[in-house]
Amino acid sequence: MSFDPKHRSRALTEGPARAAARAYLHGIGFDAESLAKPIIGVAHCWIETMPCNFTHRALAAKVKEGIREAGGTPMELNTIAISDGVTMGTSGMKTSLVSREVIADSIELVARGHLFDGIVCISGCDKTIPATVMAMARLDIPGVMLYSGSIHKGRFRGRDVTIQEVFEAVGKHATGQISDEDLEELEQAASPGAGACGGQFTANTMAMAFEVLGISPMGSSMVPAEDGNKAQVGIDTGKLAMDVLERGLRPSDVITRASLENAIAAVATSGGSTNAVLHLLAIAREAGVDLKIDDFDPISERTPLTCDLLPGGQYAAPDLYDAGGVPLVVKRLVEGDLVDADAITVDGKTLGEHAAEAKETPGQQVVRPLDNPIKASGGIQILRGSLAPDGCVVKLSGHERRYHKGPARVFDGEEAAMAAVIGSEIQQGDVIVIRNEGPVGGPGMREMLAVTAAINGAGLGEHVALLTDGRFSGATHGFMAGHVAPEAVHGGPIAAVRDGDEIVIDVENRRLDLSVDADEIASRVAEYTPPPNPDATGVLAKYAALVSSASEGAVTNPAAPRHTPDPTAQPIPGPAAQASP
Repeated sequence: MSFDPKHRSRALTEGPARAAARAYLHGIGFDAESLAKPIIGVAHCWIETMPCNFTHRALAAKVKEGIREAGGTPMELNTIAISDGVTMGTSGMKTSLVSREVIADSIELVARGHLFDGIVCISGCDKTIPATVMAMARLDIPGVMLYSGSIHKGRFRGRDVTIQEVFEAVGKHATGQISDEDLEELEQAASPGAGACGGQFTANTMAMAFEVLGISPMGSSMVPAEDGNKAQVGIDTGKLAMDVLERGLRPSDVITRASLENAIAAVATSGGSTNAVLHLLAIAREAGVDLKIDDFDPISERTPLTCDLLPGGQYAAPDLYDAGGVPLVVKRLVEGDLVDADAITVDGKTLGEHAAEAKETPGQQVVRPLDNPIKASGGIQILRGSLAPDGCVVKLSGHERRYHKGPARVFDGEEAAMAAVIGSEIQQGDVIVIRNEGPVGGPGMREMLAVTAAINGAGLGEHVALLTDGRFSGATHGFMAGHVAPEAVHGGPIAAVRDGDEIVIDVENRRLDLSVDADEIASRVAEYTPPPNPDATGVLAKYAALVSSASEGAVTNPAAPRHTPDPTAQPIPGPAAQASP
């Protein structure tokens, strides 16, 4: 029996009892012919607070054009977005990860309420990308996710720049390396138009991951937001949405354990953002797929780092597009037998078939061949130990360090750490500890780009380490451990750290340890009282009451696993702790 393209909207538009509903819709231009066709929701995140999503209304118009050409009726809806880059380093950043849940909720609600037969979700900035796929996984109606694309590179004094250079310039300015005039000139040049951040930061990491996962059209993501070809990408996506609907292909057919592992391999080979761990775990939770934080490590370990992309490398997303785009990355992964080439994608082709069709620009330097990788293993590792019993995430691309031992400098919140960096209070060898920035403690799990960029700008990037129960931006580079779980307010051992305590980060042995006796750690945790949290009402309080641990994706789905602290449990003793007198 063939799939009914109007499998949901018939209940909304057909029969005498639906006359009032049709009357409402006639009044805004939907005639009887259009209501007889399948209805496709076109969800996007246009907003005037950032460049990332600024093209969404125009791109949505092209998607709608393609839907109409293919015999469907599009209905456009707008949801919210929060700019990580604009809010970075302020209390506003607390809202960023929370917005992922709100976006997913709002798309789900509209699609359920108006009985869409299918959906196209247009995403742009960091949290909108996983949010749209989370909504699609919940709805499980035929659909496509389309990334609106990255910004073009800026030019500053004869060289290419991205927003990364501006964040790092703050640290240089604070230490007197550049002038007010230098900083202002760079500020004016670094973000030359619309589109998401140009490096392999979180937006482009997730866009690539979901293209490799199969929920986005192959070859669509790396077309820059203001490139002349993006309009045609929108039209083609609209047509593809109707084809997906005709075939009855659902997100549950695409989002599988195999396809999620493929996405993880894409993150690893591209040196992508640590936020991918959080977001792919969230997608797995929403799709009902068994995926755990420890599953990322073996995939990253066996996957070579082949993409020379910012922040650890040289090139930006438009350069990857010119080199051959995500299909070229897929070709490398398939050649190395690093992904499941039989995994289906949204257009019906397998990943292997797309790899065979990939076109590589002669002489390109962005994606290395497998016999000459940047590193033999990927850019992300999962550590556990006496400081992270439930795990943490370390990003390894962009530096060679795999071990650090040093004294802790402890800060309850990002602002205090930033003040210490700007005030030249951090010394070489220090381990900066920022706590009470987790999903609950923040609330909202802020990114630490302002701090990490200032550290690099001050010339300390190769000499200090940083760990936090918060997150890092995809633009972060350096020896950093994030998502430390359990977080401080949930009784995590990070609450026990005091200034001067020795901390050991040992990637080879997958350990993050505090050189303090286990009984002393437990005693300190029991005595610890987090600082007062001002966000006791409204959406942030609601989020804090519902959200799961970072090690479980920081989702608000009540069916997701929860971290329930055991007051009698002892932290995992690490080698350093055991060696302590």
